[in-house]
Amino acid sequence: MNHKNYIEMAIKIAINNIDKGGGPFGAVIVKDGKIISTSGNSVTNDMDPTAHAEVNAIRKACKKLKTFDLSGCEIYASCEPCPMCLGAIYWARLDALYFAADKHDAASVDFSDAFIYEELEKPIIKRNLKTTHLNVDSKYLPFKKWLETKDKKPY
Repeated sequence: MNHKNYIEMAIKIAINNIDKGGGPFGAVIVKDGKIISTSGNSVTNDMDPTAHAEVNAIRKACKKLKTFDLSGCEIYASCEPCPMCLGAIYWARLDALYFAADKHDAASVDFSDAFIYEELEKPIIKRNLKTTHLNVDSKYLPFKKWLETKDKKPY
């Protein structure tokens, strides 16, 4: 299989996902030419706003490969990932991202992420979400314990 086959598979998952009550998004994760995981968006079915196709596929791939590091894998998404999914792709250390529709295509059918990108550019005090930095003395304690822990698993 090649890039076109995998992206077509992600698109087919997105289309079929609508009939399952999910959103019009699909993702496929591949490693060494083998499909590791596939998923559609299950936000409304799972009542989970983080259950986007890419995040779901990452979760499945990590479980299947028994790792939180998906280096060596590639992800194919039916649409350009939102900021959350893009962050998850970076955190999972996927080697490459391929997508079909872009964020403008998604926005044209009321799936716009522009407000998140705009919010990220604003100073905290000007964001729509009330955000307050509570500068307490204990804020460093978790990091101190992390540094002192000998048998931790860095990630």
